[in-house]
Formats: sequence, structure tokens, C-alpha cells
Amino acid sequence: MELKTHKDLDVWRESMRLAREVYRVTATFPKEELYGLVSQMRRAAVSVPSNIAEGATRASTKEFAQFLYTASGSLSELETQLLLAKELGWITEGEVFELVERVRMMIFGLIRQLKGGRASNAGSRVTDYG
Repeated sequence: MELKTHKDLDVWRESMRLAREVYRVTATFPKEELYGLVSQMRRAAVSVPSNIAEGATRASTKEFAQFLYTASGSLSELETQLLLAKELGWITEGEVFELVERVRMMIFGLIRQLKGGRASNAGSRVTDYG
């Protein structure tokens, strides 16, 4: 399958789903957290698909992989914030944590494929995660 746009990537679609879920769950957080943890979590959540999208447009697989690592960093940041929200009693273990793990596995699967040489350039990538 040839990659036409980042929107063709399953990992991008799942990370968008995660971002929507983060917006949904943070809507129930205490109002005084709107400019605190809520804002940080939403920014981190949006950063994941944004970095995947930006990386997908790069000319080389090495550059794409670097953006995927950045997306993974944002995902770890988000996971930490979700765990704090759980400890504060604002959320419970559920779908959002499952999505974090699923997106993480997809990101690293795609990185492995890119580094494994199965993808020759940004214009024609064949992936199980895309």
C-alpha cells in the first residue's frame, strides 16, 4: 500500500481517537484545572497525531522515525498525566489507558519497520501500522 497522506496511517487514526478521548475525559475534571493539568494533557494528546502527521511528510524514513520518537515522548508525557489524574480520583483505569498502550505499540512497530528497511522512502511506505 502506498502512503498518500498521514490520514492513511492506522497509527495516526488511533492517536486521533486517543486525543478525542482525552478531550472527553478532561471535560469532567475540576474547573480550576482547566489551565493546569487539563491544558497540559490536551496539548500532549494533540502532539501525538501532529508529530505522526508531520513525520509522514518528511523526505526520508530516518526523519519520519525521529518524529515518531517525538510522538512517543508526548505519549509518555500524556500517560504520566493520566496516571496522576487517576491517583487524584478524576479518572479510572479504562479505554484511555488501553488506547495509550495500543498507540505506543503501533508507533514502535512502525519505527521497527522503518528502521528495518522495508520502507525505502517517504513516498511509498508499506506498513502494517499505516
